Amino acid sequence: MKSFNISLAFFLIFSLFSGLGSNQASASGHEWEDTIYDRPEQYSNFTTEKDVFITMRDGVILAADVHLPDGQGPFPVILTQTPYNKNVRSTENLNEYFIKRGYAHVAVDVRGTGASQGAWDSFGEAEQRDGKELVEWAASQPWSNGKVGLYGSSYRAINQLLTAAQQPEGLEVIFPIVPMGDMYRDILMSGGMVNTGFIPLWLGLVTGSGLLPPSYTLSEPIMGTTVLLNHTGQLLGFPVSTLSSAITTGGDFAYDGPAAQLRSPLAVADQIEVPAFFTGGLHDLFQRGTPLLYEKLKANGVKTKLLMGNWTHGNYGSGLPADNVPALDQLALRWFDQYLMGINTNINKIPDVTQYVLGEDRFEVQPGWPHMNVNAEKFYLRSGKQLTKETPSSLEPSRTMLQQPLNGICSGSTNQWMAGIPDALPCSKDNRLTELGELTYTTAPVNGDLRVSGPIAAKIFAKTTARELVLSVRVTDVAPDGTSREITAGWLAASHRAVDESKSRFLDGENIQPWHPFTRTTVQEVKPYEVMELDVEIFPSNFVIKEGHRLRVAIGPSDFPHSMSPAPQLLDQLGGIATILTNSKYPSSIVLPVVEE
Repeated sequence: MKSFNISLAFFLIFSLFSGLGSNQASASGHEWEDTIYDRPEQYSNFTTEKDVFITMRDGVILAADVHLPDGQGPFPVILTQTPYNKNVRSTENLNEYFIKRGYAHVAVDVRGTGASQGAWDSFGEAEQRDGKELVEWAASQPWSNGKVGLYGSSYRAINQLLTAAQQPEGLEVIFPIVPMGDMYRDILMSGGMVNTGFIPLWLGLVTGSGLLPPSYTLSEPIMGTTVLLNHTGQLLGFPVSTLSSAITTGGDFAYDGPAAQLRSPLAVADQIEVPAFFTGGLHDLFQRGTPLLYEKLKANGVKTKLLMGNWTHGNYGSGLPADNVPALDQLALRWFDQYLMGINTNINKIPDVTQYVLGEDRFEVQPGWPHMNVNAEKFYLRSGKQLTKETPSSLEPSRTMLQQPLNGICSGSTNQWMAGIPDALPCSKDNRLTELGELTYTTAPVNGDLRVSGPIAAKIFAKTTARELVLSVRVTDVAPDGTSREITAGWLAASHRAVDESKSRFLDGENIQPWHPFTRTTVQEVKPYEVMELDVEIFPSNFVIKEGHRLRVAIGPSDFPHSMSPAPQLLDQLGGIATILTNSKYPSSIVLPVVEE
């Protein structure tokens, strides 16, 4: 084992005088340093104590694995709360990179999952209270120095935020990777439709991993058998009740309300005070929510950073290091070393916002999120399938499409909402097959690069012969060879067209991020043949339409398998004919946040 005291002391002295990981050119924090922060291992090995039982306030026992550097502590603690079974081998359950650099890593199965007792209800009140108790337990252990950081992706990242909002004693810092902000709008009910692409996969993953026998079954056969039987019984609990509520009956989970707000980090973000480093993806499930969380904490004066890559939910962090942006473990080490080790890692020299630029295939440091140097530019849907800045005439004809629920079977959206699983399919990178069932509007080849960064909105004037209408609005980059690559998209059920302007975002007088209440009380009737104004929130992105390429807006009647209407809503829309109006009285359009050159 390497000497902890000597190696760490040497590193502290070296970093103090050399400013390791920094250079003069990046002193303002506007660019990434050309030296990536890292430090050598302090320990050659570690020990693991499996299935440490932690009793919660209500008597429920949670199971944890405690991984400690093989040396004399105490150590700062990195805590991961997982629903995916701590016995599954992964760096989020056992991160040797952190441990060998002097951190204790604790992985805990959340209640009702893995080896832990209790009933799983996905970020419910009991689970959130567990998070606070787990942090305080970790901070009080004899091998702990009393300082705790939270780490992990997806569910494990969401749990970090819900735990941090309770301000537990000992919590110093968090590192959430691809976290959700708003349960309803980000993931569960996109535009008022059930997320049938990801939610069943996710529920199956949680319940399936819960059926693995606990590793303590032989030593504790009664408890092990009880836990396994309990998890088996839960197959008919939260997962099925959630899906049936949303899909079959249009029940509580089909609307925004207390159940969704309880599980939404944005609802409690004002209570988060510890430093937070956010990592997100421009094709991630939480493409919308991650930057909103960063924006919220930044506005509250919390030390926070944002990194958005070209990632789906299944490949976050891939391709790093690139453009001087380090690998995620190196970023996390720098973040934790600053706040848990007390090492000066020059955190202030990390750029606040770094985003991948779609179309240029590189990372770029940006002046905040949303980008501060943008103007709202409106493009109108026109006859002849055109998309132009010129307003339409009064005589321009409208276009119609059949309302059917299976549009979009293989598209960029399919790849995104199935967490990158269909990535190998050619149609996941070219929407032309999907566009056969959609109405497309395309610009002429652009004369110079068109740079866009931030939230996007479409205002579509439409009518239907049915009693419901669903719109999918995609933004694509059309290459000179005709390939139509999806950049981002938005969705809206016409019955949810009510807009709360007080919660919407405006740019140059244009509503660029419309906020829909999605509650039972704000549902509006869809009357056949009556023109409706539909403000569609399109998830934020960061892209360049290169010179010679074209920008396309494609409007479809659904986005399967990503989303499907609840059964009552679906019956109201099937077989209808939708009409998209594009004249001077009803000027359907899209508004983009265009970066000033």
